[in-house]
Amino acid sequence: MMLEDVVMPARAAVSVLVLTRNEEANIAECLESLRWAAEVLVVDSMSTDRTVEIAQALGAKVCPHAFAGYADQRNWALQNLPFAHDWVLMIDADERIPGALADEIREVLSRSSDAYSGFYISRRLFFMGRWLRHGGLYPTWLLRLFKRRVARVEERPVNEHVIVNGRVGYLTQPFDHLDRRPLGDWVVKHNRYSDLGADEYLRERSHEVFRTSIQASFRGDQAERKRWMKLRIWDRLPLLLRPFLFFAGNYFGKGGFLDGRAGFIYHVLWSFWARFLTDVKIVERRLARGEPQSNGRKGGQPEGRARSKEVMAS
Repeated sequence: MMLEDVVMPARAAVSVLVLTRNEEANIAECLESLRWAAEVLVVDSMSTDRTVEIAQALGAKVCPHAFAGYADQRNWALQNLPFAHDWVLMIDADERIPGALADEIREVLSRSSDAYSGFYISRRLFFMGRWLRHGGLYPTWLLRLFKRRVARVEERPVNEHVIVNGRVGYLTQPFDHLDRRPLGDWVVKHNRYSDLGADEYLRERSHEVFRTSIQASFRGDQAERKRWMKLRIWDRLPLLLRPFLFFAGNYFGKGGFLDGRAGFIYHVLWSFWARFLTDVKIVERRLARGEPQSNGRKGGQPEGRARSKEVMAS
């Protein structure tokens, strides 16, 4: 067979949105996994490394925009960028789209694009070279493929989800979260997340309603159930005790120990660095405000309801 006789499959009619900030360790591998997509737009938050140079060399359209928050960054992109296609796939620089998922997206958009407004995709988390299958980490369903004209991101400081108007479906093939940066970067990132998580907690306990939000429902989809459990159970547990319960529930109750050494390291860090640090910062802020050291008011109202559809991570 002559080389010119090889017919490459047409690129899928989808625009991929990637957020970056100093991602030179991840961006090339991420973009290489997106060569099947018709368009890739990178919204870069003023990187000081080679992120932009690498992205442009691999054919992505780079749009600089100062970072103002995860939800704000995504909503700004959805509202302002000149997307060539109505369907958008939203991923991070430390995520990859395997070939099987690319083929499924291409197929589903060719036969079901009019019937659906979005699709959930499951995420596989890789840590220290191992896929963490247990401990409540898989499957995590995220609404990452959607029609941009009917989608927005809920305006929360962290753990923000996509909300769409219309019918949603589920894809069978997963995408991969695989961060090539050293562990120290994970620690720094979750230190930043702990600030955002403390802010989120204090706003929720003061009954401040976020302007847009998925509904919290025990009978809803995975994201809605997690939000219900956070508002009705997690936020009401004693601070500083919560990380120990979190570790026991995930590592022992949900079988995180089955993922070996990598699973043990991840669950210790996830519980006793990320979660514990969040609780300590909540205590610190309350002390600074001269507030009583309790979990807040008794009772509490569920967060304002809005029609959903997405999930996070992490």
